Amino acid sequence: MDKRQMEELRQFASDAAAKAASGKELYAAKTGVQAKLKAVMSGMRDLPKEERPAFGKTVNALKEEIEALFEAREKELNRKELEARYAAEQVDVTLPGRKHAEGSLHPVTLVKNQLIDIFAGMGFEVFEGPETETEYYNFTALNTPADHPSRDMQDTFYLGGDLLLRTQTSAGQIRVMQNKKPPIKVLSPGRVFRPDDDATHSPMFHQMEGLVVDKGITLCDLKGMLSAFAAKMFTSDTKVRLRPSYFPFTEPSVEVDLSCFVCGGKGCRLCKGTGWIEVLGSGMVNRRVLENCGVDPDEYTGFAFGMGLERIAMLKYGVNNIKNFYDNDVRFLTQFKD
Repeated sequence: MDKRQMEELRQFASDAAAKAASGKELYAAKTGVQAKLKAVMSGMRDLPKEERPAFGKTVNALKEEIEALFEAREKELNRKELEARYAAEQVDVTLPGRKHAEGSLHPVTLVKNQLIDIFAGMGFEVFEGPETETEYYNFTALNTPADHPSRDMQDTFYLGGDLLLRTQTSAGQIRVMQNKKPPIKVLSPGRVFRPDDDATHSPMFHQMEGLVVDKGITLCDLKGMLSAFAAKMFTSDTKVRLRPSYFPFTEPSVEVDLSCFVCGGKGCRLCKGTGWIEVLGSGMVNRRVLENCGVDPDEYTGFAFGMGLERIAMLKYGVNNIKNFYDNDVRFLTQFKD
């Protein structure tokens, strides 16, 4: 190999390395140069023996020079790539930090927890019964007649045999009275299931029912407890009104209305101009229910009440469609905080 050929190969390697703009291109250029060097080396066998050592020494020196050239170019490309990445990932330390969104409890859970806190302050314990119930606990023990409409297929989710999805958490009260002697103060919160589906009803919703059984319990005790509940849950000047009603498991039975906490009883859209809002059902525990649980109705009396948690949440937060609670819309749910 003469000097001209060496210079040409050196220049070829230099140009190929300089044109490479990435590690991949540099590798391809280096492979091409190595192929040319290999071709030059293969010509050694055609030389006289005495010329081969000098030829090999010259080619090896060129090879080392080219290797150094490509190593330098590789380092340069790596440096530029790193600088570009640093520039792209550069953080302005003077910018305010990113605030991570905080989760919150579901509005129905918030209402449930608040109600438990209110009634726990009155001495109530919490009992959560099974969601799959028998007809006996869901209907019969609660003095519900066999021909009562609530037992119909269109009003109850039957699972087969004697099993069903509970339509009310009152069944838990029966279990408590069967296993505990008075005095009893118990709350039964949980999910219940009914084949209803519209703007104010859902096939699955939450109820909370309360039961008090002791000697000398009267309807006045019920009203006093509900007045305390209304004052703590809504406003301190909320009034309670009882209206006669009918439920198989209470006698007498009453519907409970609260004075509208938006208009103060003057009449508005929420209370439909009446000044009152229907909130829950209640009454004195029916004698037959006490007898079914082995409680002597001549010695003990009691009252029971039940409310829909979604109903309370809708009133408390001004929600007009129950389905908003189940759409999993973060824009809706993040409005509610502890």
